[in-house]
Amino acid sequence: MVTRVSDTQWHALEDDRTVGRGHASHRPDGRLFISVDAWHGAVFGRLADAMVTDLPTPLHTVVDEADHDSRSAWERAGFAAARRESGYLVPTDPRVTGLDSVQPPAGVTIVPAGQAEEGPLRALDRVIRDEVEATIGWRTMPAEVLPCPPGTTVLDPSKYAVALHDGQYVGLVRLATRTRQPRIGLVAVRADRHRRGIARALLAHALGSLHRSGTASAWAEVDESNVAAVALFEGIGARRAGGTLEFVRP
Repeated sequence: MVTRVSDTQWHALEDDRTVGRGHASHRPDGRLFISVDAWHGAVFGRLADAMVTDLPTPLHTVVDEADHDSRSAWERAGFAAARRESGYLVPTDPRVTGLDSVQPPAGVTIVPAGQAEEGPLRALDRVIRDEVEATIGWRTMPAEVLPCPPGTTVLDPSKYAVALHDGQYVGLVRLATRTRQPRIGLVAVRADRHRRGIARALLAHALGSLHRSGTASAWAEVDESNVAAVALFEGIGARRAGGTLEFVRP
């Protein structure tokens, strides 16, 4: 028997024991993602069917590319692969990345994480999101699975270092360090400042700070269709170490 225990949680019960769980979460960009934790395929199927019945579509889920059993289970539930994301191990040593000599372009200053003004940071994030949505689409960008108020995308301003030019914030890098593997969540520059080396300067700053703290590598996720981002990370020696598939039920 499958029971919905809250707006976001489902339990599969057998003889009053929980034998599987389902969870739903809205990502900051509005997509609704679900996950199922069950040992047996039949329990997985019952939970997935219940969640599909209870929730509005489209529904999304993420599967490790090497987990063929999970891929098959989601396909049986009516989901299909929509995009592929590569996970990279990114070295921090500037002698390895080749970023040791990288300096910000003329007139650009890097404001370290925790020192950016919150208002201008949020305004830059909004501009960049609108630009991405108008081109490749924000849904191709990795997004953290974190609950947040509608319209809120900058959850923790202290994670962001920014590039300042002519009194304006023009680029940002988001770095999560309170994890087992520090994670580069986002590197982005305003469209009118592209191709000036600002993204490389932001990466050099973020990775350099990790290297000085004794961290040998960081983690980054890149949509495989984002050719510029793939080239940026592979150009500094990042090594592909896995991947995930995003499945969608329309």
